[in-house]
Amino acid sequence: MTKDNLKIISIIPARGGSKGIPKKNIRPLGGKPLIVRAIEASLKSKLVQRTIVSTDSEEIAEISRKYGAEVIMRPAELAQDETPDLPVFQHVINTLEKKEDYQPDIIVHLRCTSPFRTAQDIDNAVQKMIDTNADGVRTVNRVTETPYWMDVIEGEDILKPFIPEGRKYTRRQDLPRIYRTNGLVDVVKRDIIMNKNNMYAENNQRAIITEKERSIEIDTEFDLFLCEHLIKENFLKKWEIN
Repeated sequence: MTKDNLKIISIIPARGGSKGIPKKNIRPLGGKPLIVRAIEASLKSKLVQRTIVSTDSEEIAEISRKYGAEVIMRPAELAQDETPDLPVFQHVINTLEKKEDYQPDIIVHLRCTSPFRTAQDIDNAVQKMIDTNADGVRTVNRVTETPYWMDVIEGEDILKPFIPEGRKYTRRQDLPRIYRTNGLVDVVKRDIIMNKNNMYAENNQRAIITEKERSIEIDTEFDLFLCEHLIKENFLKKWEIN
């Protein structure tokens, strides 16, 4: 697999409704709507050829087009609170294939709620997929609150280890390294989405490790406040994020 003959697109899902934060996808952060940060990173990528926003909102569509993205409007039934990503992505791919006879090979999933990604993050993930012939690549960051030392409560107050074998580790440095997917960039082959009906590769999945500082996902007003503060204090300047 070489990049020269591959069709690589990004899809940015951005529905109009949001219960946690009203109009979350277009809330300003550092003077830019959240979705614009995702669009700009995609457009700056050297490997992504088309940047496509999937939305049910004319307001989001207008902003997206203004900043250089293509827009595919999705039906209302694909813009509900409980709508998973899979049918949304299948709708975009089906639309491209039916209307344009255009079949992408690699899909880059960019979430509006992960504002601190860079174009380099995108290119690193796509390049790893090409170099390793992986079915999927996801960005992750190391977590310090390890589940090996966590507990569950049974009954009213009986404390038991979540992972019993974790009690054999008495020093933090001996614990297995644990990573979480952080939503900065997910890359997956078109065939996984369309033929396996899955957003993520079950077997041949690779990882790109990114910094914890850039792994904030915006789900609450506090998350927005924290991200705004980081931008104002130039905390992210070494990654040229402002």
